[in-house]
Amino acid sequence: MLNIVLVNPEIPFNTGNIGRSCVATGTRLHLVGKLGFKIASKEIRRSGLDYWPHLDYRRYDTWEAFLEAEKPTEDNMFFLSTKGKTAYWDASFPPDAFLIFGAESCGLPKDFYERYRHRLFTIPMPGPVRSLNLSSSAAIVLFEAIRQNHFK
Repeated sequence: MLNIVLVNPEIPFNTGNIGRSCVATGTRLHLVGKLGFKIASKEIRRSGLDYWPHLDYRRYDTWEAFLEAEKPTEDNMFFLSTKGKTAYWDASFPPDAFLIFGAESCGLPKDFYERYRHRLFTIPMPGPVRSLNLSSSAAIVLFEAIRQNHFK
């Protein structure tokens, strides 16, 4: 099963939309750290529509709690950031990949950039923007991982 991990997500509409994509694709959503909203908020329900009850999601207070519970390996963790040097399409996503995204306003926790520097990937953007919307970024990378796994 593919996994999307949101570390300190801030905007409920993004998380709701990502949750909806997860339901559509059979992907598990992991919410890690401080949330900028309540899970039961109307914004989550609105953006996730009536699909939210079907979402397979897990909640972790800390990154360490996530690592302990899920036990991802270095080979199946992919950190997405504008600071990455390798394009996401150059990654080989296994069927149990964890696609990890940071907060909308500040990205991944600062220590992740050094700690996971060999696992940082980016969505190349030749245009004059700093970044794409989080839910758009998650969908782009998720569907590449699904494509690589032949939609299994």
